[in-house]
Amino acid sequence: MRDYADETKKRVEFIRKLAEDAGARGVVFGNSGGKDSALVGILCKLACDNTLGVIMPCGSKRNYESDMSDALELAGQFDIETRTVDLSEAAAELMRATGQAASLTDAARANIAPRLRMTTLYAIAASEGMLVAGTGNRSERHMGYFTKWGDGAFDFNPVGDLTVTEIYEFLRYLGAPGGVIGKAPSAGLFDGQTDEEDMGVSYSSIDALLLTGQCPPEDAAIIDRYHRASEHKRRPAVIYNDE
Repeated sequence: MRDYADETKKRVEFIRKLAEDAGARGVVFGNSGGKDSALVGILCKLACDNTLGVIMPCGSKRNYESDMSDALELAGQFDIETRTVDLSEAAAELMRATGQAASLTDAARANIAPRLRMTTLYAIAASEGMLVAGTGNRSERHMGYFTKWGDGAFDFNPVGDLTVTEIYEFLRYLGAPGGVIGKAPSAGLFDGQTDEEDMGVSYSSIDALLLTGQCPPEDAAIIDRYHRASEHKRRPAVIYNDE
């Protein structure tokens, strides 16, 4: 197990220095009620007293119930300022408007919420002189299980090198709420959705491959397929170069 006391110290200093160098007044992050946002919120609050967590429900029933409850519990326990921006109507209107120009696929519809959430965070950050903290982990990044220009966009990410296994270990060390730690990982894109069911492979297998290089062959095949198909998400945008 990693030395999470030392990890906390180093990551807090990383965040504090970034904010100071940028002349930022604080940090804003999306408080989804999930494991990754919980860890980011705790670390950011330790680094910057002016840390704002934004709860952004967007259509899914879970967003308004267990996710919001867990987000509020985390904020209360760690004294994190909280604001709520309900994006359900905005998402519905955007789908209606874009639906007049194209026949939207399920994937296109699902990616609207993460992109609206990031738009919201950057609007707040720009208005109040803050940095936007990312909340994706190493396991999701390897699989490409994030939305390009949605939750994949941020000014900095203090937990992006950690696997899901390590995220949970870190949260237990910091004493995060049990509701955050105990529920199945989900992007909350629609009711009943879970990450592992979507991908067809468990985070334990993904993390085993990342940390030890070994996992069941059938899982390794799924992980490799996801990783190769999502390579474009991890690359910078392509710019024409005549040289």
